[in-house]
Amino acid sequence: MQPQTFVFFGQVGSGKGTQVKLLTDFLKVKDGQETVYAGTGDGFRQLISSGSYTADLVKEYVNRGELVPDFLTDAVFVNILISNLSAEKNLITDGYPRTAPQSMIFEEMMKFFKRGDIKIIYIELSEEEATKRNLLRGRHDDTKEGLTKRFNEYKNKVIPSMNYFNNKENYTIYTINGEQSIEKVHQDIIKALNF
Repeated sequence: MQPQTFVFFGQVGSGKGTQVKLLTDFLKVKDGQETVYAGTGDGFRQLISSGSYTADLVKEYVNRGELVPDFLTDAVFVNILISNLSAEKNLITDGYPRTAPQSMIFEEMMKFFKRGDIKIIYIELSEEEATKRNLLRGRHDDTKEGLTKRFNEYKNKVIPSMNYFNNKENYTIYTINGEQSIEKVHQDIIKALNF
């Protein structure tokens, strides 16, 4: 079984993290292959908890609700791949790429790691529904203003980074309706991927 590569895109509140976990579990049962989870969120949390000078600077970005500069995000992401990826493992990425320049670098990384047929899973969610879900979550940064800022970052940076892969050889984008139950979203992903 060829190892597979999946890239998740979705608004804050789209349930991306949950779907990543469900897909990881599904793949483990299906073919017993190990999956590397490359989530920049986790990478940054580890970095922040290190208490280093870089950690303090990253914290400033996070507190302002801004995307961390590309070079640092690239470094955190590639570090996860260097430490964990091997030829026979599946790869699921979450939170990367998030800007068009990152998408270009991601493409280079995939060539380097000999990854073809990359499946992009876009969990689509309206801003209204995302706002509702995020306010229910009650995280400290989930205020109306904070969310508006994140939605704008998403529209202006993250969507273009996904669209970079439109009509590219070796890349397929699957759009999934994220306004359904967790189970239904998972089923739609499995169906779209032809498992």
